[in-house]
Amino acid sequence: MALQVGPIVQDVFTVKEKLRITPHLIRVILKGNVEIFKDSSLGANNKIFIPQPGQSKVEMRDYNFETKEWIIPAPEIRPFMRTYTHRAVDFEKQELTLDFADHGTGGPASAWANRAQVGDELGIAMKTHSKELFPPVDWYLLAGDMTAIPVLSVILESLPATAKGTCIIEVHGPEDEQQIQTKAEIDFIWLHNAHPENGSDLVTEVKRVDLPSSSKFAYVACEYSSVKDIRTYLRKEQGWEAREMYAFSYWKSGASEDESGTVRREEKESV
Repeated sequence: MALQVGPIVQDVFTVKEKLRITPHLIRVILKGNVEIFKDSSLGANNKIFIPQPGQSKVEMRDYNFETKEWIIPAPEIRPFMRTYTHRAVDFEKQELTLDFADHGTGGPASAWANRAQVGDELGIAMKTHSKELFPPVDWYLLAGDMTAIPVLSVILESLPATAKGTCIIEVHGPEDEQQIQTKAEIDFIWLHNAHPENGSDLVTEVKRVDLPSSSKFAYVACEYSSVKDIRTYLRKEQGWEAREMYAFSYWKSGASEDESGTVRREEKESV
């Protein structure tokens, strides 16, 4: 049964199907009560709760409404919590789709996606309010790595036919490029980088783009250092205002999400 605490709603979903979209992108289609997300925005961040290795069931946190405290499962059964993006929600079929960048078995999310089988459980939590992913402007700069493909895909599919822009996506190699549908007039640039943990060419490529002077917006989502450098370039060198961009790092090279979360949030808020 779904649990709602203020604006946060959570429930357990089960794997219905798993597909390999590209060599480094795994799509997992989950079955469950997606109605709990009817007031949430597609493309907004959510939390996933990943069972411990060897467990097909997920032990979700509970909430004590009297003490107003979360009840966390014991360490030996406590799920890993990671931040992800809904790729799609089908309310008619009661299906939720998540895309996972395949990093092998080094991280809990990638490891789970690789071993996931039909019937396995995954916990999902999300805030039940709408969030605008992008404002209505004439021109868009979209930049990200493999981890950003879900949210960039949602944005591209939502843009009107009158919009123009450039989308730069860094993937491992040409075999990881994919067709992303959009009605807008978008120039796609695919960068190839087999070892993104060792550095990225996203910043260099962004600096090559001919940026407009007005009615523009940038959505940037990638590794911490790249996000910081792109934001600095747009704000300090190009004079963009804070409202003309959203730039947030999904990961930090050499650190897990748990380790890097605080510094990534602080860096975003300091600009």
